[in-house]
Amino acid sequence: MKLNERSVAHYALSDSPADHMGFLRTWGGPGTPPTPSGTGRRCWFVLKGNLLFSFESREGRAPLSLVVLEGCTVELAEAPVPEEFAFAICFDAPGVRPHLLAAEGPAAQEAWVKALSRASFGYMRLVVRELESQLQDACQSLALQRHSSWKSVASRCKPQAPNHRSAGLENGHSFSKDSSPVGLVEEAGSMSAGQGWLSGAAGPCQPPPRQGQSPVSPETSEIVELRQCWQQRAQGSQPKREEQDRP
Repeated sequence: MKLNERSVAHYALSDSPADHMGFLRTWGGPGTPPTPSGTGRRCWFVLKGNLLFSFESREGRAPLSLVVLEGCTVELAEAPVPEEFAFAICFDAPGVRPHLLAAEGPAAQEAWVKALSRASFGYMRLVVRELESQLQDACQSLALQRHSSWKSVASRCKPQAPNHRSAGLENGHSFSKDSSPVGLVEEAGSMSAGQGWLSGAAGPCQPPPRQGQSPVSPETSEIVELRQCWQQRAQGSQPKREEQDRP
């Protein structure tokens, strides 16, 4: 693979955000000659996308090495020096040596292994396929739910056969729940009162008859005749009394 060194160096030193960075100890990697003591070389590593850069220090301006993380796997490994949390970047191509690296602790080792394992485009393709499959399943389940809800709503909204004989309709008249005689009498009274109000334009409004009134009242003809007879008798008896009272 041929790369433009200037373009790669510019990308490594640019302000683009890094996916992971930190100090790692390396053995036998490209650009890192082996140390006489075998303790490895401590360098500053920066991960951007699928490119892993190494620098002499945090303030270094020229990359020491570059690893393209494609067609590789990240595995835990044993370090040449005890008490080192090592891992290796192994490639499938024959004749390519693995890159042996070591972190400063177990937490840093786990973070680096996760970041390097997810940096390749192959991993991103797998993630995209998985997300597309989940999205397709979600769309299918949503379509089934909508279809079932439409069926339930349609079954509820089916027109029912009309009831030709209503329980509250009899002989062309509708009765309320209170169909007792008292209710009917009150309704008749209100109707007669309404008719009297409507006929008020033709003549004076007559008060409705009282309930329970006797047909024989003081204004009937029989009482009038009896009263007249009594008055005549009373007038005829007054002259006799006057004659008796005279001396």
